[in-house]
Amino acid sequence: MSRINIVLCEPEIPQNTGNIARTCAATGASLHLIRPLGFEIDNAKLKRAGLDYWDKLDITFYDGLDDFYSKHPDAKVYYFSTKAKHKYSDVTYPDDAWIMFGKETKGLPEELLYANPDTCVRIPMRDGLRSLNLSNSVAIAVYEILRQRDFEDMQEQGELTKYNWQ
Repeated sequence: MSRINIVLCEPEIPQNTGNIARTCAATGASLHLIRPLGFEIDNAKLKRAGLDYWDKLDITFYDGLDDFYSKHPDAKVYYFSTKAKHKYSDVTYPDDAWIMFGKETKGLPEELLYANPDTCVRIPMRDGLRSLNLSNSVAIAVYEILRQRDFEDMQEQGELTKYNWQ
């Protein structure tokens, strides 16, 4: 079975993580959170952003990058960074896709990026801008992977069609 694994390395803003959790629930992706987190997991803003989808979420916590890699030694991880050479859309993601994003203020550790240049990818944007919002970046990446899979396991038609909208 195909699986999308979203990995957030030390996320800082609860609303972003909540929005990402909602994206995970809507797409069937798994959420992996690497501590330290910049918020408490019971934070009201986090829960509000994730709405009532928390029970539909596959979520795992790790005590740092070493803990994550020790539990997933064979994972081929794609590292999203504004510093990467390759575009996210140039990659053919494997069935068991792992996509990692860094903290909102600093991104992923540079030593991690230098150690994995072939799997570092970026979302193109105009010069002079720092970065996109984390939850938007995750959504772009997840839907690229789903597009490559022809949106397998996703709803076939929208709700409006049953109302015969013209």
